[in-house]
Amino acid sequence: MFDQPLFLRALSRFAAALPSEYDVEQVLTELAESATGILGLAGSGVTVLQDDGRLSFMTAVGSPYAEMEQVEERHQQGPCRDAVDTGRVVSVTDVRQETGRWGEYVHTARRLGVAGVAGVPMRLENRVFGALNLYGDEPRDWSQEDLDVATVLADVATGYIVNASKVEQLEQLNGQLQQALSSRVLIEQAKGIIAEHHGITVDEAFSGMRTYARNHNTALRGVAQSVVEGGLRM
Repeated sequence: MFDQPLFLRALSRFAAALPSEYDVEQVLTELAESATGILGLAGSGVTVLQDDGRLSFMTAVGSPYAEMEQVEERHQQGPCRDAVDTGRVVSVTDVRQETGRWGEYVHTARRLGVAGVAGVPMRLENRVFGALNLYGDEPRDWSQEDLDVATVLADVATGYIVNASKVEQLEQLNGQLQQALSSRVLIEQAKGIIAEHHGITVDEAFSGMRTYARNHNTALRGVAQSVVEGGLRM
């Protein structure tokens, strides 16, 4: 039975934090801690999917479970890897009894005394971003309620990752737009200087700057900067 009041408090806290600035790793650590408490687990962790398709360990509650995450990262085998590959929850009552899959992961679980495990994909529509990983030190028959709660928490984690990505993209776009605006102002200044110096139109000045840039294999902004700041008159 999950801790419903703790679950509701966690959802409220994370929903309130989403619009503000946050550190993704810190938030995901807090999420793993919340999952551990809400579901009465021994520990939990988060792995994220990299651009090259590999799962990478992000954070874990409890050092034995960090080692489990690291083994899964190193060998790319385990319930979380399967959850990411299939987009479905993968749960095992006692991973120590597994004999036909996950090799080193199972061996490490036996050594550390990890029993019940589950991997819950963090997904949005058809894209998977990683997995929320659940650990018990006793065999556990994962109820549908357990897995539904874990899926909601995984969705929260996904929301933070996607939001952080969008914020980063927006910041990059704003930077690119600002750079483009600065370049345009600089180029306009250079066009005026060249036009006045040679007694030509600004269109002719611009054409001359473009030709100079091509002939010298340099950016138009660099030519403009040399005209405005370095005295270049072509």
